[in-house]
Amino acid sequence: MEKLTAIKTNTASQLKIKGFLENSLIDWDGKISAVIFISGCNFACPFCHNGVLVKQNNDIAEISQEKILALLKAKRAWLDGVVISGGEPCMYLELFELMKEIKKMGFPIKIDTNGSHPKPLETLIKYGLVDYVAMDIKAPLNANYKKLSGSNINIDRIKRSIAVLRGSEIEYEFRTTFVPTMLEKNDLVEIASFLKGSKRFFIQQFKPKEAMAPELRELAPYSSKYLLETLQECRKFIPNSRLRD
Repeated sequence: MEKLTAIKTNTASQLKIKGFLENSLIDWDGKISAVIFISGCNFACPFCHNGVLVKQNNDIAEISQEKILALLKAKRAWLDGVVISGGEPCMYLELFELMKEIKKMGFPIKIDTNGSHPKPLETLIKYGLVDYVAMDIKAPLNANYKKLSGSNINIDRIKRSIAVLRGSEIEYEFRTTFVPTMLEKNDLVEIASFLKGSKRFFIQQFKPKEAMAPELRELAPYSSKYLLETLQECRKFIPNSRLRD
């Protein structure tokens, strides 16, 4: 891990921790994990359930990294791992130093990412700083990605992150939030087809009350029947496809 000193930044830290869960049973399947929420994101997905973290919201108090590390140290015997979520954690070079300190305590680390920063993701894997990656796939990899991500992201960067994960030896999952009016069954099947052979694919139920865009907050989620129909089609390409509430 010492080699990582070569990529340290000399600029003031932009990484801001704006939330912390001391224990969670739902953020890393099968593990009791602490969850660190980093604010700031280069996407503005209208259905995002963490919209308050998309921008650097000064109304939310920042939690120092020193405090986070102290809390993790005190909880070491009770936790199976640490999840770093956002926002988009891979936007910040300072992420590497934070993860190095967490790794020194012996914690496995999971990171949630939108896949728009393939090089940092590749570096985290290369230096053994991450054990599990959950990558969101917003839509089929075409022009519709702009609408779902609220961003002009170059799709090639998303494809590169997919290739990085599929070519690695770490555990990973791809996941898509199934948003009515924005995605249909054929879209999910197209995503699964592109990801054919991947380890895991999760179809996430849309949660209207938490949506960042007000116009989506009264939108009814898809029925369980439609979700199951879509799941069965996706399993033709990724057998380990599952639903997640």
